[in-house]
Amino acid sequence: MPAIELTTSERRALRADAHHLDPVVMIGGDGLTPAVVKETDSALKAHGLIKVRVLGDDRAAREEIFAQLCDQLNAAPIQHIGKLLVIWRPVPEKDGAQDDGKRGGAAPREVKILKFSKSGTRRPEIKKVTVLGNQRVTPGGLIKRAKKRMTSKKSG
Repeated sequence: MPAIELTTSERRALRADAHHLDPVVMIGGDGLTPAVVKETDSALKAHGLIKVRVLGDDRAAREEIFAQLCDQLNAAPIQHIGKLLVIWRPVPEKDGAQDDGKRGGAAPREVKILKFSKSGTRRPEIKKVTVLGNQRVTPGGLIKRAKKRMTSKKSG
């Protein structure tokens, strides 16, 4: 697959965004193995813009690895400086079905509460309770509303 072509201004903006990033993939003495390609692909799916550190001293080999990675993963080469390679690929859109499993904040959720007997001889009592977004379950099994945050009275 061919690499993504970017304009110089787009590449400059991505270089600026990558400045503070740490390398997420490291390529050792074995070079570009299928495991490295797979790990780089998963990092690109998660982050979009990544840094890769190549531990070899041969600049021509690093350039070859950079070109192969971008070609195999359909990514855009952003920067090759020293032993660091910066690669970008647009993050794929997530399906709506995947987002249903995540808690959104104010969405009600069902929680199981275990109440143990005081003597410890009987089975624990299990209750299913719906907890709203502004509520929380205490360690004792009670449901309490979240406290409103107090703003600072200091001015200045």
